Amino acid sequence: MILGIGSRIKHSEFGLGVVTNVTSKMYWVTFIDNGLETIDIEDDFEVIDGVEDEVDTVSFYEVEKTFRELLKRYSDVSEIVPIADKWKGGVLSMQPADQNLTSKEVPIDTFFHKIVMVRDRIRVMEQKINSSSLDDQDKIDLQQYITRIYGSLTTFNVLFKNKSQQFTGSSSKK
Repeated sequence: MILGIGSRIKHSEFGLGVVTNVTSKMYWVTFIDNGLETIDIEDDFEVIDGVEDEVDTVSFYEVEKTFRELLKRYSDVSEIVPIADKWKGGVLSMQPADQNLTSKEVPIDTFFHKIVMVRDRIRVMEQKINSSSLDDQDKIDLQQYITRIYGSLTTFNVLFKNKSQQFTGSSSKK
């Protein structure tokens, strides 16, 4: 039985408390002497007064996280990817070797946005390949090309603020 919100318990370490939130794995309990603590549902404690049917075992955070993952997987919606602070407001300047030709300047923010769009579209393509009816060997072959594409784009990782959002290709460690 999962305890509901409002259940009173006695925990061997934290003392007397009231369950104030429930997730699929944890109770959030406000203890008289120790304040708010999270304890595992499987933890050892005594139920003083159990409340049933006052449970939402899926937290808003879990629903939001799942929804975000589904949007990323099945749509062209992209996450907000911040550019590294040192590049904000900068300019990418391209100078041709021929002095008679005109140079080109592009705001780095614009260039970075296009790089992120390329990354997101490659991810969508990868997901479509993986969910397609292609045979396994064709999927593996295409996945290797995608991994090489990511590897070619690692040059642009210097622009990303968050390492977790950078390109990763195949590693020599594999």
